[in-house]
Amino acid sequence: MRFFLTLSLWLCLLPAGLAAGRCDAQVPVRRAELGGLSLVYQSVGEPGDPALLLVMGLGGQLIHWPDEVVQALCRQGFRVIRYDNRDVGLSRWNQPPASANLTLELLRYKLGLPVAAPYSLTDMAGDGLGLMDALGIEQFHVLGVSMGGMIAQHLAAMAPQRVRSLTLVMSSSGAQGLPAPSPALVQLLARRSAPNRTVALEQQADLLAALGSPTVHDDRAVLLQQAAQAYDRAFNPEGVKRQIMAILAEPSRVALLNRLRVPTLVVHGTADPLLPVMHGVHLAAHIQGSQLRLIPGLAHRFQEPFKAPLLAAVLPYLKAHRQDATHLAGL
Repeated sequence: MRFFLTLSLWLCLLPAGLAAGRCDAQVPVRRAELGGLSLVYQSVGEPGDPALLLVMGLGGQLIHWPDEVVQALCRQGFRVIRYDNRDVGLSRWNQPPASANLTLELLRYKLGLPVAAPYSLTDMAGDGLGLMDALGIEQFHVLGVSMGGMIAQHLAAMAPQRVRSLTLVMSSSGAQGLPAPSPALVQLLARRSAPNRTVALEQQADLLAALGSPTVHDDRAVLLQQAAQAYDRAFNPEGVKRQIMAILAEPSRVALLNRLRVPTLVVHGTADPLLPVMHGVHLAAHIQGSQLRLIPGLAHRFQEPFKAPLLAAVLPYLKAHRQDATHLAGL
């Protein structure tokens, strides 16, 4: 009898154990060679599962996708792929990128003059598409956050027949006339020079605090710990400056969005200090058939109190489109 009870218990626990192993967010990173770029990525889940490409925002590394979020997405039956964008993290150039002057380009932007950037958000969308090519993945879902959402818009426009669904979090259409962030926040965002590690960590903690929700009290020690984790993995302030210039050089994407026919979910916070809520509303209004989910109090960070609401907004949508793709594949 004890044997059968033990066997029954083991069988009950087996699916959860297999899911935990299949969705291990600590699997080793790998490197994909894409001509002039070498992108570092991580693949979590079964190779045969529908692929979900995660595209991070300005200066963010793949580690800025919280492991518990990656695991939750994987448990929905996705192969989750997160990567370091060009110029951040462990991704590297095989040839040095063109130099550029952020101070000068910021001045040109403020004066309404064209901004010269070493590369564009379209180029960065090509990186994501190239990664999918290197992995032999023909069709996939895309989830982009902030700048990553802007890149995802271009990716969907470049390969609409390959993108099964699009999820845009804390992002924007880039249209003129939308509410701007405060000058103080922009100054924190552009502050990228630091004489040493200590100053760099303090600066990043200041920025994280400013991007957080006013309803959440941030523990300064935790912010410094998060900043240290990113700094010690990779620190490339010049790369972040080039990403900022790519955003500044970007024209409005409204015409592109009006042409999109990819199933799209837009998720935005009502307390976003960098891209105020009208950015999300405007974005959804220009994508035919899109769905909009507004999260009260969410700002411009994956803060702990908002992880559950974010997943509650995103998971049902992705699950429905994964099932639709699975059904179509079986026809």
